[in-house]
Amino acid sequence: MAKLTNNALLVSIRHRAEQSLAFASLVVIFLFFTVANEAFATWSNITGILLSTAVIGLLAIGTTFVIITGGIDLSIGTGVTLTSVMVGWALKNVGMPIWLGILVGIGTGALMGFFSGLAITRLKLPPFIATLAMMLIAKGLALVISNVAPIYLESVKGYNSIALGNIIPNFPNAVLIFFVSAFIASIILNRTIIGRYTFAIGSNEEATKLSGINVDRWKILVYVIGGVYIGLAGIVLSSRLSSAQPALGQGYELEAIAAVIIGGTSLLGGKGSITGTVIGALIMAVLINGLRIMQIQQEWQTVVTGFVIIVAVYADSVRRRNAGEL
Repeated sequence: MAKLTNNALLVSIRHRAEQSLAFASLVVIFLFFTVANEAFATWSNITGILLSTAVIGLLAIGTTFVIITGGIDLSIGTGVTLTSVMVGWALKNVGMPIWLGILVGIGTGALMGFFSGLAITRLKLPPFIATLAMMLIAKGLALVISNVAPIYLESVKGYNSIALGNIIPNFPNAVLIFFVSAFIASIILNRTIIGRYTFAIGSNEEATKLSGINVDRWKILVYVIGGVYIGLAGIVLSSRLSSAQPALGQGYELEAIAAVIIGGTSLLGGKGSITGTVIGALIMAVLINGLRIMQIQQEWQTVVTGFVIIVAVYADSVRRRNAGEL
């Protein structure tokens, strides 16, 4: 018993150290770009960083649950596109009230997660293949429903205030939604039976099954939670742009997954935190914004993102090896 307690304490200390290292990396990157260009640290630019973090961050929060189970979701980028198009269709074409349009967006994301989870658990498809198929389905449906044209939402009174309004002065609502959603997700992951089973499935799925837990049901629920966050991200993005862009969103999955890994969640499953994911999302947003401020071409920004993913995955494998998990 004492040995187990000591092991748990060591894991906790190691986990906190990793989060502290990620936060220190965020501070160093921020200071580097501030020194490189004084315009980087202006409040208007910081607000822009936080706004861009909101969408990627919401996607990363939902993806954290999925990756902790040992899965992956490649559909989150085009999922944002589909959910925003569905919200635009509901508000502009059908004339639904804003609150109902929001439910349509969240419901669309949840359905995506449900069908992905169903394909993984019932059809026994690998998560990579199941969510790759969902990515293509979402992309196609977004183009069909929008008739391959943006749906403009400027005429929907009050919709843009969802992201750009200010319940807190000088603090965009999109950022508030992101942090509140992260807080709720943290409670779900750390204080509820869903969170306990999420970690259990990722740590040892077979042992979890043998203990009498319906793993398939909980896996589906995890993907539904990820889908809900896709819906929230789509709402925030379309509100921020005052439009639903059917060609936007592809590639967001790479940034979101990178944010999750940078935050300390292991691709092998069984380990992760929402706090780390939030820090990872901020690192990605600061890095991309800093490269833009320095007028680095977008093509090279993509190259840098790829290198960041390689470094993050390598760091995860080193952590696992040092912990004796590989």
